[in-house]
Amino acid sequence: MTLVRDIMTQDPHCAETSMSVSEAARMMASAGVGALPVRGEDGELKGVLTDRDIVVKVLAEGKDPVAVHVGEVARSEVFSVAPDADVDSALRTMAGHRVRRLVVLDGDRLVGIVSQADVARSQSGDAVGRTVEEISKD
Repeated sequence: MTLVRDIMTQDPHCAETSMSVSEAARMMASAGVGALPVRGEDGELKGVLTDRDIVVKVLAEGKDPVAVHVGEVARSEVFSVAPDADVDSALRTMAGHRVRRLVVLDGDRLVGIVSQADVARSQSGDAVGRTVEEISKD
């Protein structure tokens, strides 16, 4: 049985709520990722910012990415999984909430992020295919 800790990205880059969207986008680009967990001034996890959030909520609306703060556009609803959960459980959570990424929490501590791509590299095509289909339903 493969565990989430075996496939997750450990110690992911994080954005701060007070950071500009432009700064967060540069962080994503340099790290080669499409999502960043978002921490507040208190260090607590506040949400997740995706590249899609930036495009839809900032650029498409004609907002200035230098003037808009991450805390204004990051999704506050965070879906998570424990590092010792099996990957099938992560797949079910992704499919059930229709998300492509889960933050990995050890208690309240952020220890990683697991993406649909991480799962695809580690699991059979059938399981991944069903999950992608569930996530992508209209």
